[in-house]
Amino acid sequence: MMQAIKAVGLLPMLAVPLFLGACEGKKASETHTAIPPKVIEAKQAMEEAKGDLSIDDVARAYVSLVLELGNHDKIYVDAFYGPAEWREQAQQSSATTAEIAQRGEALLERLPVGREADGSMGGLRLHYLKTQLGALVAHAKRLSGESERNFAQEARELYDTQPPKQDFARFEPLLTELEELLPGDQPLSERVQAFRSNFEIPADKLEAVFDASIRECRLRTKQYIPLPDNENFVLEYVSDKPWSGYNWYQGGSHSLIQVNGGLPITIDRAIDLGCHEGYPGHHTYNALLEQSLVKERGWVEYSVYPLFSPQSLIAEGSANYGIELAFPGEEKTRFEMEVLYPLAGLNPQNAIKYDRVMALVDKLSFAGNEIARQYIDGEIEGDDVPALFEKYTLMSPAKAKQRKDFVDAYGAYVINYNWGKKLVADYVERGTDNTDERWHRFAKLLSSPRLPSSLDW
Repeated sequence: MMQAIKAVGLLPMLAVPLFLGACEGKKASETHTAIPPKVIEAKQAMEEAKGDLSIDDVARAYVSLVLELGNHDKIYVDAFYGPAEWREQAQQSSATTAEIAQRGEALLERLPVGREADGSMGGLRLHYLKTQLGALVAHAKRLSGESERNFAQEARELYDTQPPKQDFARFEPLLTELEELLPGDQPLSERVQAFRSNFEIPADKLEAVFDASIRECRLRTKQYIPLPDNENFVLEYVSDKPWSGYNWYQGGSHSLIQVNGGLPITIDRAIDLGCHEGYPGHHTYNALLEQSLVKERGWVEYSVYPLFSPQSLIAEGSANYGIELAFPGEEKTRFEMEVLYPLAGLNPQNAIKYDRVMALVDKLSFAGNEIARQYIDGEIEGDDVPALFEKYTLMSPAKAKQRKDFVDAYGAYVINYNWGKKLVADYVERGTDNTDERWHRFAKLLSSPRLPSSLDW
């Protein structure tokens, strides 16, 4: 099967369907992951029409295409834990982005016919492959210069969603409330940053604070979600990055979590990053996908994670929503005051006020989406972007510049954090305020092929 993957990666578009058809009928033992009896369920609701490829063939070809596109975009393949030979073969491919797009379109045309929206795991898998392949084609075309950048189109094609446009006027009440909470003559962004500086974690206290935060995030998650027995991660501190934290999933339920210490880290970010990057966020999501879909079902498409894809909206949205799920109501502030403030050597006297200020600042993040949209669509110049981030999202000059760098590198990806969180919250909380049920739905989401457009199935 390794040679088959290599050949799929190098054959021209028109040869793909014929070659893949020859893969049918091979034994599960010939694949990297033995396919257990559960895979039978994945075959239901998608009886192959004459001439269609098997969905397993499409899944293997999809992995090859993702890895090959990674040759042209170094941040595209966020994680891969399939056979090393597959990556090596993809690295040897000379396929252009245009050729990769053509082969992706050919695969889309040859996907099995099935009932996608019936809510079954097989239907969700088929929808996942169609949607992820569509995003791959769109990204390949964008890299090849076939399409100009457009925020709404990028959100739709890459992330399977259509976020609403924002009017800066709707953020004025939030800014007014912050003016009242933090009166003064300086620009509001400077007042916010001055206030936040009182809650920065000293560098020599970072490790103790983050260790305690992650430990609590994990403890709360394990109360509701069974984690793989050997799951673990390594925590590193880095600098000069366009993000505050990052999870590099390694496979085998292991992650490398990096925290950007190049900018000041305030006390509230400890739990935020501990949940978002770890429990019940990215580390948990990837470990559950690997356990439930790759190991138990043999679905190889989940051994690779393309960053610019609909899966990222679920990943980022669930990671952000997981913070509130693990620390509902006032529990986050209470834990910070009782445990983290003493570890950081900080005075918790203004913790409640700080929590209110940061809750308002968080709501202003949607203004950041609009700034990114106007910048990507050419409505504002790049030189104006940092000042707008300072004005409407109240970032420091350094953070505002970093945010512009993030938009330059990741484009419409910014919607995945806040808009993605809203979509995940709507899915988890619909019709229930029961804690156990919400955790059950959240775990179900993290273990399934659901994408933004299939959250209602």
